[in-house]
Order: sequence, then C-alpha cells, then structure tokens
Amino acid sequence: MRRLLLAISLSAGLASGAFAQNAEIEANIAAQIQAFKADDFATAFTFASPNIQRLFGTPENFGVMVQRGYPMVWRPADVRFLDLREVAGALWQKVMITDGDGRVHILDYQMVQQNDAWKINGVQLLGNADPAA
Repeated sequence: MRRLLLAISLSAGLASGAFAQNAEIEANIAAQIQAFKADDFATAFTFASPNIQRLFGTPENFGVMVQRGYPMVWRPADVRFLDLREVAGALWQKVMITDGDGRVHILDYQMVQQNDAWKINGVQLLGNADPAA
C-alpha cells in the first residue's frame, strides 16, 4: 500500500510540474503575440532565444520577419494552445491561430529554457486547418 501511495504521490508531483511548465510556455508565447499585436517588437524580441536574437540582430529586423513571414502571428484574431510535446529531446508547443480573414493556421513553437525562463527558439508553420474540424 505504501508503494502505491508513493507512486501516486510522485505521479501527481510530476503532473503538477508538467502543468506549471506548460502554463509558463503558453504564457510566454501569448505575451510575445500580445507584443506583436501592439507593434512592440522590442518586447516581442525578449521572448526569443539567444540564437534567434543573434540571427536577427535587432528587434526591428525580427519584427519585419514576423510581419512578412508570419502575418497570422502579428495580427491574430484568435489563439488556442494545443499539445505540448517532446520531440528528440526538444519541447514543441502546438498553437492554432486564426487570422483576421478566418483562416486557421497550425504552428509549432520550439521552446528552450534559458536562466529559468522559457524562450522561443523557432516557429514552424505546419499548415492550415479546417476550422470545422
């Protein structure tokens, strides 16, 4: 009986840790999207990993890339978080974004932990989805 209680208690602890991790990741992605909506590229840039920051150099360059390459992230009508999963040792957060024209896009955000904070290390556009699905 003791072993069963210990196993249940450990499982609950792991689940609550995973929930907190998931909540932090979602909060960071949501905060970056809010910054994009306000055209606050300097704040949005702070949610990017050091690798992404080095790649784009400035918040302005980063903002131009998002406006041109990911307009649904820059001006979303709706954002929904789907599953968080581990792939080859990396954490990926799937996000469904509906743009201003009602088109649904599925994106995958790769997340990395830097100094006890989650940073966005890249985004992949997985495709469009049928909103009725």
